[in-house]
Amino acid sequence: MRVTVADHPLITHKLTVLRDKNTPSPVFRQLVEELVTLLAYEATRDVRVESVEIETPVTKTTGVKLSRPRPIIVPILRAGLGMLDGIIKLLPTAQVGFLGIKRNEETLQPFTYANRLPDDLNGRQVYIIDPMLATGGTLIDSIDYVFERGATEVTAICLIGAPEGVEAVRAHVGSRNVNLVLGAMDEKLNEVGYIVPGLGDAGDRLYGLAD
Repeated sequence: MRVTVADHPLITHKLTVLRDKNTPSPVFRQLVEELVTLLAYEATRDVRVESVEIETPVTKTTGVKLSRPRPIIVPILRAGLGMLDGIIKLLPTAQVGFLGIKRNEETLQPFTYANRLPDDLNGRQVYIIDPMLATGGTLIDSIDYVFERGATEVTAICLIGAPEGVEAVRAHVGSRNVNLVLGAMDEKLNEVGYIVPGLGDAGDRLYGLAD
């Protein structure tokens, strides 16, 4: 598994404001969208393309376009929805599927409660988006889910991650083609499985339930 921590001043600046407990939900939502767009530049570095001939106002030339089948973006409900607009700006022709995976707050184990994905993902590049990589359980479950349906490559985009979660995912995926792009690698998980320093519950802060 390849792990990329996007070390860029703009990303660090936006994450700092995002972490601030006094940042209101409207600003939080806007920052998440902007961060995902920045991270998606790195995450889509290996998106599949094919050659195409076009004619400019001056001459004919060869460029590239996204290959078929198109990539599919999979937000993890509910917090992943807040990241969707940021990546759609870069991949407007991509398909969008949804996975509803929730963590049991007592056992910290994930369970799937909803999905809206094609049954056949054979040969597809899949981009999974979820703000937080904490224990790794939700991402592991999501990766397994799409590979079982035929996906050949998965790139996960998370705003922040904990070392424990990253290592859990790395150990689980083995030799499968998985890439992970993070805005920051945080210090650790606390005793109840929250990222430290983290940014709190991303879903609550996105949708105003933490106010």
